[in-house]
Amino acid sequence: MSESDRAIGRSPAPDDTIAFLRSGYLYGTRRFRDLATDAYDARLGGIGGVVMYGRDAASVFYGGDRFSRERAIPTSVQHLLQDEGSVQTLEGPAHEHRKSMFMRMLDEPNVDRLVDEFDREWAKVRAEHAGQTVPLYDVGNLVLTRTALAWAGVPAGTVDDRELAGRLAAMVDAASAVGPVNWIARARRRRAEAWAAHLIADVRAGHIETASHTAIRTIADAGDHHDAPLPEEVAAVEVLNLLRPIVAISRFLVFAVHAMHTHPAWRARLDDDPEAAGRFANEVRRFYPFFPVISGTVRRSFEWRERRFEPGDRAILDLYATNHDRRIWEEPRRFLPERFEAWDGDPNTLVPQGGGAAATGHRCPGEAATIALTARFARLAASRPFEVPEQDLRISLRHIPALPMDRMRIAMRK
Repeated sequence: MSESDRAIGRSPAPDDTIAFLRSGYLYGTRRFRDLATDAYDARLGGIGGVVMYGRDAASVFYGGDRFSRERAIPTSVQHLLQDEGSVQTLEGPAHEHRKSMFMRMLDEPNVDRLVDEFDREWAKVRAEHAGQTVPLYDVGNLVLTRTALAWAGVPAGTVDDRELAGRLAAMVDAASAVGPVNWIARARRRRAEAWAAHLIADVRAGHIETASHTAIRTIADAGDHHDAPLPEEVAAVEVLNLLRPIVAISRFLVFAVHAMHTHPAWRARLDDDPEAAGRFANEVRRFYPFFPVISGTVRRSFEWRERRFEPGDRAILDLYATNHDRRIWEEPRRFLPERFEAWDGDPNTLVPQGGGAAATGHRCPGEAATIALTARFARLAASRPFEVPEQDLRISLRHIPALPMDRMRIAMRK
């Protein structure tokens, strides 16, 4: 049976919420295996939808403007990662217009500037922690926060960078949490939004001078698709939607060191071959767990797998299962960066940050920045600026988002 001929199955459970919480990233993979299908009906959080994975599923999910992100994820997650009025919550011309702003801010020259800033900030933080053993995840959050602020044009001294690093990281760390952990993270986000709103107001009023090419100036001057200025609170949300994903790359820096430590032969390859770093970064993104799934609601009727999907229906694309799909990736449970020497670049196969086209769809506009920063850090790490002491390197796939147990402690060289 071909991929496109498989029937849509049905989960045997009345509600799969407990199964999802127990299995984490492997929830969908286990159901797909047990049901012998790549798409099935299930209820999660009391809401029904089709859970699916693979190239065909990603093509349907991201192609043809079929799905909307509006009301597609729980409020607790949306308020931490997106919030009202942000680019991710828009559709149609409004989304295309706002997305084009992010694509300009994250084009190749700007990504090159971002990597240069990262080099400078990494050197500073490395010197600050010389001779110390520290969690790379925490150090990465700080380095990337400082990098993002300097690159975006935020003047030094206008924000406590350590405090902001904690707030931005908490938005990602607590996204899957419920109750007090999520509430605290949302309160920290509101304080970050208040800072960003003041920043936008000061830029617009001329109290803060920024160059015309900077991201902060771009957001402050931006209008909506009707050329009306963005409301201050919406512009503030977009500031965080620029800074937070850059800081979230800290997880990939951790995973890059984890991969290098558990596959030490790659240290020499990265040191000898600059082009190997890009393949290494992509395999880190494919192999390691980032976000497990993405949800969408149907915008307009369509048919798939002999099923009629109507407006308001929900679908959940399993990103982790797609990145480990045996129909796409040979030996998907092995870390093999060399697989990307022959990769055809299909945007619906490597989907840690979404599928489809970044310019017009909901694929993350910062994907090129993620690859560039992860590749750059991999080359820096290959030169042994630190050692990896004995620690618990296990990564629980039940915890979302995942990290090594000891947050990848590193001993900085003096």
